[in-house]
Amino acid sequence: MSRTPTTPSGNETPAAYLDEALLAELKLSPEVAWYLVERGIPLPDCPPLVKTPEPRDAPGAVFDAERVDRVLRAFEQLRHTQGALGGQPLRPDPWQIAYILAPIFGWVHWDEDADGYVRIIREAYVDVPRKNGKTTLAGGIALYMMGGDGEKGAQVITAAVTKEQAGLLFKPVKLIVEKSPALKRVMQPLAGMVLHPKSDSYFKPVSSLAGAQHGLNLHCGIVDELHEHKSPELVETIETGTGSRHQPLIFIITTADAGSRTSVYHRKRERIEQLARGAFTAPAAYGVVFAAEKEDDPFSESTWKKANPGYGISPTRAYLRSAADKAKQSPAELASFLRLHCGIRTKQTTKYLTIESWLANGALVDEVKLRGREAYGGLDLGAVSDLNALAWLFPDDSDGSLDLLMRFWTPEDNIKDLDRRTAGNASVWVREGWLKTTPGNVTDYDVIGRQIRHDLDSYDVKSLGYDRWASTPLTNALESDRAPLVGVGQGYKSMSPALKAVQRLLLQGQRQVREGGRPMLRHDGNPVMTWMVDNLAVAMDTSANVKPDKSQGGDKIDGVSALCDAMFEVLARPPVLRSAYEDGDFEAI
Repeated sequence: MSRTPTTPSGNETPAAYLDEALLAELKLSPEVAWYLVERGIPLPDCPPLVKTPEPRDAPGAVFDAERVDRVLRAFEQLRHTQGALGGQPLRPDPWQIAYILAPIFGWVHWDEDADGYVRIIREAYVDVPRKNGKTTLAGGIALYMMGGDGEKGAQVITAAVTKEQAGLLFKPVKLIVEKSPALKRVMQPLAGMVLHPKSDSYFKPVSSLAGAQHGLNLHCGIVDELHEHKSPELVETIETGTGSRHQPLIFIITTADAGSRTSVYHRKRERIEQLARGAFTAPAAYGVVFAAEKEDDPFSESTWKKANPGYGISPTRAYLRSAADKAKQSPAELASFLRLHCGIRTKQTTKYLTIESWLANGALVDEVKLRGREAYGGLDLGAVSDLNALAWLFPDDSDGSLDLLMRFWTPEDNIKDLDRRTAGNASVWVREGWLKTTPGNVTDYDVIGRQIRHDLDSYDVKSLGYDRWASTPLTNALESDRAPLVGVGQGYKSMSPALKAVQRLLLQGQRQVREGGRPMLRHDGNPVMTWMVDNLAVAMDTSANVKPDKSQGGDKIDGVSALCDAMFEVLARPPVLRSAYEDGDFEAI
């Protein structure tokens, strides 16, 4: 682990492959592009629909080309066991190297506890349609992690929802060992596991929580077909079983699900998409999603190629033509084809507030300069052990824009759960002051009340909106203090005009910033709020009225609810600003 990584230098990197437009089009990092060209590997022409950032900006991150070389050499010791390629070396395709193997195994940083360089990426997610070789790739990774990674006593497992499903990955791996002369000399295939005696390591399948928990000290866990897991327990057990390893790897492979928003698949997929959009950061997590877009023609060959990076080899053209012909015959077959072969979640929802428009409206919001200004508030009080949000909106009559100030609280005992849901970012938010904690496991509403009273003294508060059906001792106390509280309904009548006003201001601000102007809904980039905006899902009635839908959102949206309460109060102002928020959609971005 102490060897100094071999990394590209400015002189070694071919300038032609550092063109920003080309790298952006192919979704390649400069380091991976350099590696492919340097090793004579063709650049892929099938970028994933979704790709999280590589950990280039993680503290101390370096790209180690020799580590990737070692993985590819290990793969070449494996042999295909079936078809025309039977007996030949198992060489990963360029797209598998570019988007999976090189990023996962190439990025390292120094670890004082390990006294050497270790991999940065510890969680990898690969979402790709069927027949694109993900099971074979995962099997190769499992064997490398067991016998080629230099880990003593490496425990490697493949986990699936049934014994039969777990065997779908284990049995081919066992057969590879049996058919690969180089592996047979160092590995021992048994009925229920493969052993690597020299390092006292093993690889075995599990299909139950008990099997995963038994003596768990994982170096690598392969989660097969995540979309078939009905509950998160098995996956979470595997993820928490790597604590004593210096560079473990959880490798999730899956095809798309039908679009359920309550599944473990949805939670993992949503997290990867949020990382890709920049809603939060997690250098240890990496993922790619290969899929067509919902608007693409499912019967076009260009769509098949877009969704299937192995198109033409596996899956073959003939295979997809046959599947497409069946899909034309019935709605049920079409839904299956869209999901399994185009990677399209058939019940996908469209983001009402885009992360791009939200980030474009980020600006310096100086609390000192806001003192004395006219303000309208929104208060969303969660359960006693959950998140609480306060929003203040400050109108600017010169152009109809608004400044937004957000405040968040949660009990300190809730941070561990929030960290699990935000890839550890909640603790960072607390350290940086974006999220305040109250002692214990229940919210101390006195802390929130003191801040509200301070704000009432600092700003010219005209009204403070809150959910009229969710009054608490805090709101009762504030009313007793003659605070300008106003009950706001949470149905379509109140929320639709408020949420539509937020959307229009963000889109107008995005357009103006692009043209050199200033944002219309200025905020300070509070990462808690950014996360919540990206979580937002909306309910819509037959008249196209909308409201925040907490039951269908990816996670917490308390800040958006508070913002909508405040915006409803802004809309109730005298007519001076009404035209800035009333109907009359802005141009689409």
